Amino acid sequence: MRKFLGAICAAALVIGGAGLASAEGKVIHMGTMSWEDLTPITGITKKVLEDKGFTVEVTEFSEWGIAFAAMTRGDIDVMASQTDYVAHDYWLKNMTALEKISPVSHGLYQAFAVPSYVPISSIEEFNANADKFGGKIIGIEPGSGLMRDAASAVEDYGLDLELVEGSTGAMTAALKSAADRQDWIAVTVWTPSWMMMKYDLKFLADPKGVFPGPQSYYWIGAKGFSAANPAAREAMASVYVPLDDITAINAAVNDGKTMDQAVADWLAAHADLVSRWEAIKAE
Repeated sequence: MRKFLGAICAAALVIGGAGLASAEGKVIHMGTMSWEDLTPITGITKKVLEDKGFTVEVTEFSEWGIAFAAMTRGDIDVMASQTDYVAHDYWLKNMTALEKISPVSHGLYQAFAVPSYVPISSIEEFNANADKFGGKIIGIEPGSGLMRDAASAVEDYGLDLELVEGSTGAMTAALKSAADRQDWIAVTVWTPSWMMMKYDLKFLADPKGVFPGPQSYYWIGAKGFSAANPAAREAMASVYVPLDDITAINAAVNDGKTMDQAVADWLAAHADLVSRWEAIKAE
């Protein structure tokens, strides 16, 4: 059906003879990864676009490769992504067919962390306290970018602790159990994540710079999107969601709200800011 509608739109452009600019006002096909950092960005930007008169259809993906393939073949128009790190390889592979539209947040960071009550501040302090951590650092899914960096850190720092592979759910359960008892625990974690707020975690200093620094989120789109959709591009470029707000939205979801409810509450609490975003006009 989407291809059929796309064919109708394309035919209308040819008949109208107006070129790319007349694509303005069409349905925006927005992709998103079903991750806690990207779904709030998607929901907030969707609302801003809808308030500007656009119809936004959202498609969720579970893998970057599938999402980028969908964008390059035209199944989706835009998507938020961390092009500098998490999806860097996919961006490099497909960037000739894509464009960066605008930054939308900043601060993504992944590394080793401990609860704030644990009195160490650097990865270099792990070995001296290995027994207190039970000789383990609790990790997440094997093959993730975070676990690859964590394995490099274990090697580069010569750590005497085992990096335990598992799942995000298992790591979260271990973290909760340790926090409830005020036990020492070290985990692989990221921000934005509700866990950072819920369990008052702190990242350990990484003097060797093994873990990449804070990364930005960008709206990216099929090449030519901005030229064809100046008003949509301006609306998207007006949106900037601080990382702490993304964390707070996900904390609300963890406490029982749906993502839609949490995003709606954020929008209501920031109505003045959203109004200023929506007042921006395309040049």
